[in-house]
Amino acid sequence: MRGAFMTSIRTFLGYPYPLGATWMGNGVNFAIFSEHATGVELCLFDSQGRRELERIQLPERSEHVWHGYLNDVSPGQLYGYRVHGPYEPEHGHRFNANKLLLDPYAKRLSGRLVWSDAHFAYRTGSPREDLSFDRRDNARGMPKAVVVDETFNWGRREIRPNIPWEDTIIYEAHVKGLTQLREDVPKELRGTYRGVAAPAMIEHLHKLGVTSIELLPIHSFVDEARLLEHGLKNYWGYNSVSFFAPERRYGSEQIQNAFRSTVAELHSAGIEVILDVVYNHTAEGTISGPPCATAASTTPPTTGSCPTRRGSMKITPGPAMR
Repeated sequence: MRGAFMTSIRTFLGYPYPLGATWMGNGVNFAIFSEHATGVELCLFDSQGRRELERIQLPERSEHVWHGYLNDVSPGQLYGYRVHGPYEPEHGHRFNANKLLLDPYAKRLSGRLVWSDAHFAYRTGSPREDLSFDRRDNARGMPKAVVVDETFNWGRREIRPNIPWEDTIIYEAHVKGLTQLREDVPKELRGTYRGVAAPAMIEHLHKLGVTSIELLPIHSFVDEARLLEHGLKNYWGYNSVSFFAPERRYGSEQIQNAFRSTVAELHSAGIEVILDVVYNHTAEGTISGPPCATAASTTPPTTGSCPTRRGSMKITPGPAMR
């Protein structure tokens, strides 16, 4: 499986939980679910995400979780996966290890998706359509997951409003649209996570009697190719590519901390935070879309072929935020 890649990085069996890349102080544990895979390769990239440096086969499988622990990897490392398995679209299996995949549990992404036909598992334009097989490597045009240190100093113990549902008054808002044109919000905070918790915004929400603010998708998303062709971008965010990584266009390099601080400040003001989550509105689209993450590692396909499920959840700090 490794081909021309020879690695000197020490690899241990690691743990099947938690899923994703977990910094443990002296190394990183990698874990990814794939029931039908025959093998999973962890791909490590340089700091620019342009060159693949190492390709390491995850050494252990527990139930349907593939995992491994690497001592010589630390926060800031860019990575992705190549998942091996059957390519049998007629049976719902679309594994293609030529395609670099995002970690579905990535906490931060680096780089942008550069659209090209190389992202598709099949040869676009082929008479066999999605039953054909594409052997091109798409890694150069893919964003990469980033290993993060999830340590965050919340200061004093955080207050959780826990408003009863019968007393809840929800204000639905778009992170950028909420503050982009508000002159009472500092210019550098307008259109960002931090702008949502600016003093003027908190005062505004209190005057309205709002108990909870529901944010339209803040997960990492991509701009559809058809929009880019017309010089447009996806505004609303209903094209998620990573549900655990905050969208970077709403903040700075320390994007996780910016979002955490915003949640903490809103909670301190007695305002709950609700996230709008739509699991089948993803950048992978239908079953014949580009395999960015889940559709190519978990089969039968989990995106594009299920009923719409629009969910909202109240946010309290947990493993994905701390």
